[in-house]
Amino acid sequence: MKLEILINNHPYPLDFDPASVDAIEVEPGIYSILLDGHSYEVKLEPSEEGVYATVDGHRYQVQVRDPRRLPRARAVLSTAGRQKISSPMPGKVVRVLVAEGAEVEIGQGLLVVEAMKMQNEIRSPKAGRVVALRAKEGAAVSGGETLAEVE
Repeated sequence: MKLEILINNHPYPLDFDPASVDAIEVEPGIYSILLDGHSYEVKLEPSEEGVYATVDGHRYQVQVRDPRRLPRARAVLSTAGRQKISSPMPGKVVRVLVAEGAEVEIGQGLLVVEAMKMQNEIRSPKAGRVVALRAKEGAAVSGGETLAEVE
């Protein structure tokens, strides 16, 4: 899998096999990651600027970009009208955080999808109302599947 990692706004290409990574959330926001025989403890902190990762006492601003998804990601940035929120990857819905009809703010968590032992919070791209909630807790989802719609 080829990704681009932005660390403190500097791009780094990353080519790895997802099967070579074992990750588990040991506490909220703290992950134990085993990568190529090396163990790392990573603390993730969301902020207005993105996500900060603390590893071995060093704090980094981090963004992960999948080049295959950039055109779709740019299209989602338009917040006019009804927005479909899709699963970025195949996985399992482990938590639904809102109900259909709920008012949400931009960036508010809608649901949590678990993939490769990592839990990913799916957030609202805009402020509005959840007009459709297609995901159910415990359901398997495929990449690109519509999970919710916000208007």
